Amino acid sequence: MTSLSVMGVGKIGGEVAYLASVLGIADEICLYDSNAALAHAQALDILHTGIDLSVSTDPDDISGADIAVFSAGIARTPDIKTRADLLSVNLPAADDCAAFLEGYSGVLITITNPMDANNYYLHRRCSIPRERCIGFGGQLDAARFSGYLGEYGIPGDAWVLGEHGEHQVPLFSTLPGDVPEDIRNEILGKMRRSSMEVIRGKGGTVFGPAWHIASLIRNVADNTHAVLPVSCVLDGEYGVSGCSLGVPARIGQSGIEEIIEWDLDAWEKARFMEAAAASCALCRRADE
Repeated sequence: MTSLSVMGVGKIGGEVAYLASVLGIADEICLYDSNAALAHAQALDILHTGIDLSVSTDPDDISGADIAVFSAGIARTPDIKTRADLLSVNLPAADDCAAFLEGYSGVLITITNPMDANNYYLHRRCSIPRERCIGFGGQLDAARFSGYLGEYGIPGDAWVLGEHGEHQVPLFSTLPGDVPEDIRNEILGKMRRSSMEVIRGKGGTVFGPAWHIASLIRNVADNTHAVLPVSCVLDGEYGVSGCSLGVPARIGQSGIEEIIEWDLDAWEKARFMEAAAASCALCRRADE
């Protein structure tokens, strides 16, 4: 049996709770939102599927969940240029949810943007060990990267490290052939713009993120030991400390079992260090 709490049950959080229910990933779910009427409505909507599971809206149940998802806060709009611009408006949501994570002993998955900074902030604010703080974003970025590789006829598995934002780092050195720098930069530019196309068309991304978040939850719940691109609080790995950043990590019931350090080529390493600098700067702002 796996218990899941979702803090912030709007578009993405609500869809994640629904997917975790219908896919049989969790059999106990706690839904929390600052809008209590929304949380109640989402709980009823899930129960009306007829699925046999327990659904609570009592925030006191959050701290007892095996897996907690932080998805509360303001989503990006066409007027918000980058995810980093959401830091000041979403820190209050992080503080609100942190109150329910006192002494939390499960695995925390952070979704709310800027995700890397929020993952680091909740790790420190709630004194949750870094191994149990997972930031979501790399799986979604990798799926987008895979689509662009297909457009260019480039084979191979897609991996994206770095920041979940402007400083994402698609890996080309892991692909079977050499990809020229001009093509790399073209694809990176497309990736940076990909979410905004969805936001302008429908007001926000939902299906892609929710599907990959549900997959991440399943990997934790099922103790798969799969290697996934997730944001981890770094302490010397890749020569970086004091921030959270996307890297390959082995995932299981205890959270991050192992951070795997891959050799990056010069193009990737330069961008990874730019990502580290950007993430560290945001984390210092969050700590102020």
